Amino acid sequence: MYTMPDEIGYFGEYGGVFIPETLVNTLDELESAYNFFCQDNNMQEQLNQLLQHYAGRPTPLYLARRLSEKYGATIYLKREDLLHTGAHKLNNTLGQVLLAGYMGKKRIIAETGAGQHGVATATVAALMGMECTVYMGSVDMQRQHPNVSRMKLLGAEVVPVNHGSRTLKDAINQALRDWVTNCNTTHYILGSVVGPHPFPRIVRDFQSVIGEESLSQVMEQTGGMPDDAIACVGGGSNAAGFFHPFIHSEVKLTGVEAGGRGMSDGDHCATLTTGKPGILHGCITYIIQDNNGQVLPVHSVSAGLDYPAVGPEHSFWKDSGNVAYAHCSDDQAMRACVELSRLEGIIPALESSHALGYLTEHSEKFKNRTVLVNLSGRGDKDMDTIIKETGL
Repeated sequence: MYTMPDEIGYFGEYGGVFIPETLVNTLDELESAYNFFCQDNNMQEQLNQLLQHYAGRPTPLYLARRLSEKYGATIYLKREDLLHTGAHKLNNTLGQVLLAGYMGKKRIIAETGAGQHGVATATVAALMGMECTVYMGSVDMQRQHPNVSRMKLLGAEVVPVNHGSRTLKDAINQALRDWVTNCNTTHYILGSVVGPHPFPRIVRDFQSVIGEESLSQVMEQTGGMPDDAIACVGGGSNAAGFFHPFIHSEVKLTGVEAGGRGMSDGDHCATLTTGKPGILHGCITYIIQDNNGQVLPVHSVSAGLDYPAVGPEHSFWKDSGNVAYAHCSDDQAMRACVELSRLEGIIPALESSHALGYLTEHSEKFKNRTVLVNLSGRGDKDMDTIIKETGL
């Protein structure tokens, strides 16, 4: 039986709690409330009703026939792009906003990179009538401006972060500063399986609905287990939720990180390939850093994968061999995005396109195999980037 993390928040040697003293009681309160929340039948029923009737679960498991025919594999797409707000992020924000109300918190804050977590947070805050502030790097605000507009329409205050690389890492830093100051009234809906315990566990648990549905659906449609399951990995929430029910099964799991413009082109990317263990945002995990322990800037064409670390559970899975990790370049992801659009009439998010790009670039590995790919989001938010990069 899989029982990670342990009682003090470690996945093997990764995880833990490395935070300002001001937040110790807040995190203890959060862990205690979450444990009660999980046992509260009324709260679980509320969450299930919202997931079904508001979010649109279960999402389909779709057999991509033309893509399968081209590559000689049986390829199923888990259609998280069809979830309300357009990505998997809503699974986590619905759970956490109910948890916030359970704790009596009236204000919500969040960070966002690609904007999908920000939109999902603004959505649930509007649904529950809560004040909402979202921190977003100014670089990401420029390349994801449709999502900025959506957050504002939903009533959230979107605060630009203009220091550091002005991307996701810096947005998390700013959100943590806010939380330290306002933790008595504010709940921080962290968007990925990163940060101090219990966040990696909480986010993974709320995202595990993806994998649980996928397991049931593939068994129903094929009569057996798949051979492979593939998902993109930035911080790693969609992959953690997708992979979790398959851990310790015979299914080969592959997490695909951003390879930037190419691993030989000088980009810092692919944390689990090029990083090493360190502490960032409250936990021990793999980080892209220099020899002095300074976090290096990273690049990806996808704002949601532009993060110099990864969730501690992924670090544990890498070292234990439960999951294999690979990378996909910007160009490969872009080609996969265009290909899925034209073969299946589905425009994927650039994050999801990395998972697809790895599959199509290494198609010989998947010949005559049944492959699940988590299509974690839709590509509407990325149209400016797609047009710029492809010249369409």
